[in-house]
Amino acid sequence: MTLLDVLIALPLAGFLVAMLLPAGNHALIRRFTLGLSLLIFAVSLGLVGPYWFAHPSGYVFETNIAWINSPAIRYHVAVDGLSLWLIILTTLLTPISVLCSWKYIDKRVKEFFAFILLLEFGLIGVFAALDLFLFYVFWEVCLVPMYFLIGVWGHDRRIYAAVKFFLYTMAASVLMLGAIIYLYGRAGTFDYTVIVSHLQSGALSFSRAEEFWLFLAFFVAFAVKVPLFPLHTWLPDAHVEAPTAGSIMLASVMLKMGTYGLLRYCVMLFPNAAHENAGWIVVLAIIGIVYGALVAMVQPNMKKLVAYSSVSHLGFVVLGIFSFTQPGFDGAVYQMLNHGVSTGALFLLVGFLYERRHSLEISAYGGVATPAPQLAAVFMISMLASIGLPTLNNFIGEYLVLQGSALVNFHWTVFAAIGVILSACYMLWLYQRVFFGKTPDDVAHHMPDMTVREWAAALPLIALMVWMGTFTQSFIPPISATNAVILARTKANIETQVKRGAPPAPDGSHPAAHTVLASLEEFFRAR
Repeated sequence: MTLLDVLIALPLAGFLVAMLLPAGNHALIRRFTLGLSLLIFAVSLGLVGPYWFAHPSGYVFETNIAWINSPAIRYHVAVDGLSLWLIILTTLLTPISVLCSWKYIDKRVKEFFAFILLLEFGLIGVFAALDLFLFYVFWEVCLVPMYFLIGVWGHDRRIYAAVKFFLYTMAASVLMLGAIIYLYGRAGTFDYTVIVSHLQSGALSFSRAEEFWLFLAFFVAFAVKVPLFPLHTWLPDAHVEAPTAGSIMLASVMLKMGTYGLLRYCVMLFPNAAHENAGWIVVLAIIGIVYGALVAMVQPNMKKLVAYSSVSHLGFVVLGIFSFTQPGFDGAVYQMLNHGVSTGALFLLVGFLYERRHSLEISAYGGVATPAPQLAAVFMISMLASIGLPTLNNFIGEYLVLQGSALVNFHWTVFAAIGVILSACYMLWLYQRVFFGKTPDDVAHHMPDMTVREWAAALPLIALMVWMGTFTQSFIPPISATNAVILARTKANIETQVKRGAPPAPDGSHPAAHTVLASLEEFFRAR
């Protein structure tokens, strides 16, 4: 048993124990969940050791044993540079979610905190699984606790939002299940590493049509989860109705399941189809960047504003992935982490405001900085990180993504950069309306400053914003090493197609690629 196995088992065991605790003893339930989640976070830090000291190029903490004999399903889990920080982000945000729910959740307390642990179990499993069937199981496990977190502990329209969230993600993931079953029929295994090995050796190959439909099935499942425009409509409703802890885990970690899947599965398993379809995917990503920012500017609800900002920010991640460049890949993965930290902090602070004022409407606030200067300062740092201020974390991710896209098509970078400008507009305007101006009497009387518990939840995220923005090399090397392997795999595959002698199209591009990717192919050949 490896450290990763312990990390996966602990939240599942905690969920079972929490369900057995006496329902009336709320203090015991809260303390147990907080203590266990802190222990899990401490254990997860052990995953960093090999990458900081030994610098492995492949998987570490790997376990590969038979789970079900027929069909051949294996319990195959491991960590690499792509999954490492996402797992640690999950374990960090779980105790923060517990802390922010300490007083706010006062009904069905046992079930709420048990579902938080079950969600953590599913998320760690998604990022660690290297068997496609096991990955799908963890993927679906994540839906159940989030459905109940929204549907039971959410706000007025919680049932509508929970059902919409579940239907969107479940319907899309059925397509992925069909593709997984088809892959098993062709490869004879669900094991991701074996399938990749067979594809690289030529023992397994797909026709152009096969690869396109398999790619599309995986892509739709991941695009809904990101969410990529125009499949994003479930997200604002889910965020507005979810409790604070649900919004934090949904925005900071669950959305990354989609972008992680795009890089791990869509690009790695189906590189030709990924290249061929990159043109229209990038267009959707850029539309999402600008559209999400424009819609965020007119939102009267704080949670909806932050939710639409997620649509915009995650468009940068998709743009970086489908630039097929090393800076683009690195920026995409780093931006997943940055978004998790900064947007998680924004939802946390919006939750603090809601607990005091019991309203998410921006118009219900004003002049909050006068009675709560500490809350105003922490919110300002989080807001500046979100808009990409240099020395804070989002700046590095966005810069790398824009650098990667500029290497391929400078027009992509110009349009995407509009989203950066607009993000400053809606975030600064939000801050001005909520924290500056005259303080109404009802705000002044119901707006105490941050407590010790709230500082304990917010301070780690603030520290990470500064750390990730100034000491980037603490995080980037394992990410770059894994991305270099993925990029080499996609590059080698395209070069093999070129060497096989397919005649050039009249416009000079390869017939397997869209015209918009001609510059990308030239870049690869130059490399």
